[in-house]
Amino acid sequence: MIAKQSIYNFFSIALAFALGAVSTLYLYPTFPGKVFQGLVVALLAYSNLVQPFISFGVQHALIKFYSQCKTDQDRDQLLWFSMLFPLLLIALLYGVYNYYQSQIIAFLAQENESLKSYAYLILSLSVATAYFEIFYSWQRVHLKTVFGNFLKEFYNRFLVFSALILFALHIFDEALFITYLIAGYYFRLALMMAYSFWIYIPNFILKLPHQWKAILKYSSTIFLSGAAASFILDIDKSMLSNALTLENVAYYSVAIFIATVIEAPGRGMFQIVAPLVSQAITDHDHNRLERLLKKSASNLLIISGFIAVVINVNLTDFYTLVNQSGYSSAFWVVGLISIGKLYSMALGCLNTIISNSKLYNYVFWFSLVGALLAVMLNLFFIERYGIMGATWATLIVMILINSLKLILVGYRLKMHPFSPKMGITMGLILLSYFAFVSLNFVSYPVTNILLKTALIAGVFVGVVLGAKLSDELSALYHQTLRRFR
Repeated sequence: MIAKQSIYNFFSIALAFALGAVSTLYLYPTFPGKVFQGLVVALLAYSNLVQPFISFGVQHALIKFYSQCKTDQDRDQLLWFSMLFPLLLIALLYGVYNYYQSQIIAFLAQENESLKSYAYLILSLSVATAYFEIFYSWQRVHLKTVFGNFLKEFYNRFLVFSALILFALHIFDEALFITYLIAGYYFRLALMMAYSFWIYIPNFILKLPHQWKAILKYSSTIFLSGAAASFILDIDKSMLSNALTLENVAYYSVAIFIATVIEAPGRGMFQIVAPLVSQAITDHDHNRLERLLKKSASNLLIISGFIAVVINVNLTDFYTLVNQSGYSSAFWVVGLISIGKLYSMALGCLNTIISNSKLYNYVFWFSLVGALLAVMLNLFFIERYGIMGATWATLIVMILINSLKLILVGYRLKMHPFSPKMGITMGLILLSYFAFVSLNFVSYPVTNILLKTALIAGVFVGVVLGAKLSDELSALYHQTLRRFR
């Protein structure tokens, strides 16, 4: 089940990134322009900072406590609580926004006046994404992740892609583009709700779950952790938009987008692994939990490592193919962020284990330290080194926080994600990169990319099968061969 849904999820994410690449690297800079691209990225970054204040961590609490519910009534109460509680927070936030509207807009627009006209987008998108995550957790606890992952990863990219096409055809202007974006996010939420209720309709019980105190304690901790984590993810773009031009935000965001492809296998796998990790923790099944950790880490390092090598050895050809002025200035952003992303994937489902275990309180402190460090490093580095400064700040925070989590799980739960064969995998990744990074077959970028990617794939498949680095990937390879035969 993990392998099957992970594969489906990965292909959805791969298609999403392919579509996103066309939008990010061609349609955005060619039609509305880099300034508008930077504006949309900055607005989405701000909405991601607000989103945890609405969901308040209940989407994570739903996964953690669902496995602890003993009866259908307990489960129904938990589901309704997850849906209704954020309404109180939305009412509170709208009240704060209306009262301090002029001050909030002035703060957003102090460096970039164009942010002022679209400030309403931030809270509107935050509500839609918060409830989307809650209903996605609803599906995940029922071990249904494929459709939700499709909406989470592919739909958003298609929404932007279609908006850009309409902009290119002069059907949309900038204002209509933003309106279409908001409407599209709410339509996605409606689809998510319909599918969730199709999977399971809970009986309406206007009563707090009997574990409501524990749920609120967990939710508040995860909320603070999530707010700090979102802060870490998006503070660099927000601070770049204030310290530099919106064009620089666009260059940086494109580079981050390219490096984020490395996480695609993990994003597909963690959707289905999370409820299984929660169940193993509820059952006190330490051996199963450790197997999930090691298998996820080993397989993700292989697949994400392959993607990291393909991206970085083809980066020069890729930017040549895109042929958009300014974007190649963020060339080294991709390489540095790739290191951090690959380290995260090498830890497997470590973060999921912490969030669903008795160690979840530590997530807040790690995230708080990371958020404070991110602000200080970005303030120091961006002023001196521009977008490369934001890159170094992000990389340092990623490595530090992941290392702290690794030490915590090793010390408290007596387990770690590493195995001897992962050393062979790391050697394969490094040797493949240095062997192919300077290799050029022809002058035409597309042909060069295809030839190098095919050779890297051959090397990876040969070593993975020959050294038996992954039983799951070997089984998948032989199963695929049998189907073709």
